[in-house]
Amino acid sequence: MKIAIVGTGLMGRILALELSNTTHELSLFDKHDADAHTSCLYAGAGMIAPSCELEEAREIINQLGLQSLQVWPQILAKLDNPIFYQHTGTVVVAHPGDHEELIHLKEAITKKSHVTEGARIIGQQELSELEPELTPHFSQGIYFPLEGQIDNRAFIEVSTKTILSRKIPWKTNCNIQSLDSHTITHDNETHTFDWVIDTRGLGAQQDLNTLRGVRGELIVVRAPEVHLTRPVRMLHPRYRLYVVPRPNNIYLIGATAIESQDLSPISVRSTLELLSAAYALHTGFAEARILETVVNCRPAFSNNLPKIMCSDGLIRINGLYRHGFLIGPALAQITVDYLNNNSINSLGKAVMEI
Repeated sequence: MKIAIVGTGLMGRILALELSNTTHELSLFDKHDADAHTSCLYAGAGMIAPSCELEEAREIINQLGLQSLQVWPQILAKLDNPIFYQHTGTVVVAHPGDHEELIHLKEAITKKSHVTEGARIIGQQELSELEPELTPHFSQGIYFPLEGQIDNRAFIEVSTKTILSRKIPWKTNCNIQSLDSHTITHDNETHTFDWVIDTRGLGAQQDLNTLRGVRGELIVVRAPEVHLTRPVRMLHPRYRLYVVPRPNNIYLIGATAIESQDLSPISVRSTLELLSAAYALHTGFAEARILETVVNCRPAFSNNLPKIMCSDGLIRINGLYRHGFLIGPALAQITVDYLNNNSINSLGKAVMEI
């Protein structure tokens, strides 16, 4: 089949990689460059945290996330070069005065899903074994072993090279005027396909008027005095902080989810809160150097759940909210199974509209 993928952020790239080893004839289209600097893919922290996200998300997100953890290694195996990928869990901590937050988190998560195998409250000794530099400042935490992370920037670079090396036509900087069943019109040219797959995120708002943007802000630092080995979240009554380690003493610091489509630079308030919380987590962040601040808006529907909307010759995948890396591979697998075999599994039935 001739298949067009419109939008080459995270979802579009995963689909391209999944379909590139088939006999289908692929074509990619995007209104921006292949470097994806304007995409949520560039602004993501790359966390694959099916249990932690249950604090606010529904159980279907957990189920999709667990499936994605199985699929990510298969996707990475399709890349021309290896990239940083880790599956060693997440540690959640709270200051002594906020220990009730740990209990509330554990209760909230276990009420929503029984699939939190191995998740447990840990004391200072086990915390010290997992992340020695967090003690003695923190005496308790929760360890979620079924979680991981991926280097989003490395994924952009290597997926771009891989897709181009496979000679897949990739039209960048094109003005997508309209797309419909079987057809795409861009720059006053209309092209016909067996299937058009729309993965444009907020770029599809003209066709999906219930889609909204949720602003996220991220700070990238180099902190040679900090040596964390896995994603760490810190609970606080007013905000939730995450710190995600990357190779070469790079750390991503984030937490914000603001109901706004504002793409202006990061606010002073967010910067102060994120950096103050990071310093409270580990004093070594005091001497960190800020490399970059990143802002983008994640696409979401009113219930913050994804949708795969299928009609004759057209599939729209959208509403991934803040869960792109967590659920993207599972959504791609559902879509590919539908395209190749016209089959829909139980997870597919939960997210597909036909």
